[in-house]
Amino acid sequence: MSIRTNISLVFVALTMVLLAACDSGPSQEQKISMAQSLVPNDPVVAEIYQRTCRNCHTVEATGAPLVGDKSTWSDLIAQSSKAQLVENVINGKGGMPPFGLCMECGMTEFSALVDFMAQQ
Repeated sequence: MSIRTNISLVFVALTMVLLAACDSGPSQEQKISMAQSLVPNDPVVAEIYQRTCRNCHTVEATGAPLVGDKSTWSDLIAQSSKAQLVENVINGKGGMPPFGLCMECGMTEFSALVDFMAQQ
């Protein structure tokens, strides 16, 4: 290989790395900050969210999907469905207790909360 070919290959490789870095999406710190700042527009849903969901879905250490992390929520919805996510809230899953600690909530509220957290 000639020096010119080597330089061209290095340039192409460097360009690909830089382009990949530009499209990496928000950092984990940015995701956490966003999760902590988001609040539902609907006052009823906002009250439920502030009292129950927010405690886990804005804290990375809980393992709960962060509010507004569209990539994670899209993956969860693709793996099952939104309806299954609502069922997981009702039945509990992993560290999440049944009803997500909202004993008075129904399907409408749970669906609205999932929509909000997934930013649907």
